[in-house]
Amino acid sequence: MSHTPFTLRLAAAVAAFALFLPAGVFAADPPTRADTSAIVGEYRLGAGDKLRIEVYKDTQLSQSVQIRPDGKITLPLVGDIEATDRTPIELRDQITKSLREYMTNPVVTVIVVEAVSAQVFVTGEVAKSGPIPFNGPLNIIQALAMAGGFNEWANKKDVRILRQGPSGIQTIHFNYQEAINGAVRPVYLKPGDTIIVR
Repeated sequence: MSHTPFTLRLAAAVAAFALFLPAGVFAADPPTRADTSAIVGEYRLGAGDKLRIEVYKDTQLSQSVQIRPDGKITLPLVGDIEATDRTPIELRDQITKSLREYMTNPVVTVIVVEAVSAQVFVTGEVAKSGPIPFNGPLNIIQALAMAGGFNEWANKKDVRILRQGPSGIQTIHFNYQEAINGAVRPVYLKPGDTIIVR
């Protein structure tokens, strides 16, 4: 079988690209093992997200809303409903259940118009501190690259991820030096995480 010059160039390009893929991330705490696989679940709503709630054949109940800082939205008849940390389908089901007191078989659709809460934050000794959009699976190495990389005096052996959990803020330690040597798999970030480079 003969190989064309194009096929050989394509194979060389793919091999070269593979060398630059992120190798991994060091997580010191055993509980963070679950964080080494990409987040493939459904999007969870957060404060600031803009939604369109459609109630079939009822224009007065259909509303454009934004999730408040307290995590709730307000709808006619229903009142306040907790929206944060729910998927759009879970919120739809809750609204449908609440509307059943007032109408027969309500058909509700929840549309995420703008996912404002889907971001992570990078601060400290990086070229560009600030929020980074979270548009899909994102690991810490990718987030640091999006922040422009480390400043000259950054401590690459003790980068921290602050993550809000059910029992408070969890600190995940990350050793960049270990990660670029390929010894461990990447830690994937979650919306709302804050990366601190000291």
